[in-house]
Amino acid sequence: SVWEADQIEGAVDIAREWLGYQPFVEQPRYNMLDRHIEDAIMPMCAEKGLGIVAWSPLAQGVLTTKYLDGIPEGSRATYSQWIKEDLTEANLAKVRKLHAIAGDLGLTMPQLALAWILRRPEISSIITGASQPEQVEENVKASGVELSEDVLAEIERILV
Repeated sequence: SVWEADQIEGAVDIAREWLGYQPFVEQPRYNMLDRHIEDAIMPMCAEKGLGIVAWSPLAQGVLTTKYLDGIPEGSRATYSQWIKEDLTEANLAKVRKLHAIAGDLGLTMPQLALAWILRRPEISSIITGASQPEQVEENVKASGVELSEDVLAEIERILV
C-alpha cells in the first residue's frame, strides 16, 4: 500500500473494533533502494501483528544489474518514468558496489537483494516478477542465504 504507518494502524484498529478481526498483512514497496518502511511501518506492523509482503524487491530491475551499462532497447525502462526515477547515477553506483559483494559471496545480484530483504523477521514474503523460468529458479535460491553481520554492515555502508 501507499499508506503511512498511522493510517495503517488506524485501519487495523477500526477493523478490530467494527469487524472483530484485522488485516493480516501490509503490502509496501521495499528494497535496498527504497527503505521508507523501516522507521515507522515495520515497527507498527510488528506491534499490531501484521506481516509484510514486500513488492518491487528488485526495484523494477535496477537491482539486477540489467541497467548498469545503460537502458537496453525494448526494456521496461525505455517507457516507464517510474523506473527511470530509480535509475540515478547514485543508485547505479550502489548497485555496482553491491554486485561486487554478491560476487564475493557466490551470489547473483538479485539473490543478494532478495536475501537482504528476507533476513528481516518482519517480512512474511516478497512479490517478485520474472520474465524467464531461470529467473524464478535463481530468485528462489535467495531464501536459504544467510548474510553475516560483517556483510550486512558493508551493505549498510553502501546504502546510506
